[in-house]
Amino acid sequence: MKKKIIYSIAILLIGHLWGTLPVIAQVISTPRTASPAAKVSQTIGLSTVTVSYSRPAVRNREVWGKLVPYGWNVQNFGANNEAPWRAGANENTVIEFSHPVKIQGNPVPAGVYGLFFVINKDNSGEAILSKEYRSWGSFWYTPEQDQLRTTIQVRDVPHTELLTYDFINIDKNSGELVLTWEKKQFPLQLEFAVDDIVMANAAEELKGPAGFNWQGYSSAANYALQNKINIQQGIVWIDKAIAQNKSFTTLVIKSDLLKESGKASEAEKVKQEALSIASEAELNSHGYQLLGQAQYEEAIAIFKLATDRFPKSANAWDSLGEGYAAKGDQKNAIASFRKSLGMNPPENVKANSEKYLKQLGAM
Repeated sequence: MKKKIIYSIAILLIGHLWGTLPVIAQVISTPRTASPAAKVSQTIGLSTVTVSYSRPAVRNREVWGKLVPYGWNVQNFGANNEAPWRAGANENTVIEFSHPVKIQGNPVPAGVYGLFFVINKDNSGEAILSKEYRSWGSFWYTPEQDQLRTTIQVRDVPHTELLTYDFINIDKNSGELVLTWEKKQFPLQLEFAVDDIVMANAAEELKGPAGFNWQGYSSAANYALQNKINIQQGIVWIDKAIAQNKSFTTLVIKSDLLKESGKASEAEKVKQEALSIASEAELNSHGYQLLGQAQYEEAIAIFKLATDRFPKSANAWDSLGEGYAAKGDQKNAIASFRKSLGMNPPENVKANSEKYLKQLGAM
């Protein structure tokens, strides 16, 4: 009996030393039947916005002014502060931004935040982002942790039974995050400096595998060109691409970047060098690119160059015909299409020339 008592005391001491006492009962995970958890994510440019929340149902309850009180309300638990609505149910609604963002025009750093809303009787409201996002609900809300507090205008919308977050009106740089529940919608305008983010990201990516091939530098330079940003950096990048692969593609990008930077004579010199080494397919593609930009004279000049360099190509003459047709030069268009048809062209080229000749009343 004495030995058993000593053994039990030893076990208790060991448990105390190793922190295993007291033993807390563990329970299994079970489905959350009310207000199930949800997550929604949206990419804008290269940036990701993710909202994690719980979805209560209306269930014929009076929501606004009752279930969700109007204005700021003192909580009967936790910090006992005036607090906004948790913008969902259960734990904090949490929003995460991968990059700095503007919300309702206000700058917010990248990071994770608790998201709260306030609604008033007149549909005016507020959105709050708190640096304290780990709490349950808004019981522990403190204004000292606010990252952002901004006004919003709540909208009246058709009935939505389950509280839902979604992203609407997405474009290159921006979008709206909306919370919709019952017959109300809470909008937040989000905007990212997409071009700046892409340029900064390109600089980092080019330090890795993308920087070991000309395509990486070429694509970065072309983005700068197409979006008319960081032109000088674009020239640095395209020079690195040309050092690895001096081609029509890389030289044309450099020519356009130089033109954008105001160096017209240098740009023209590089363009002529590009054209001198262009393949038939590259000339054809470049001509159609100019045609799509309504630069008819420039397109015709490129198509003419293709027929001079590849005079036996039915496709080159067919493309020249399209250039003249787009400009409205019916006579030269008809002559070019007939020249193409006289070369026993492939079926697709033949069909295109015949189509245009019919439209021009010459067949």
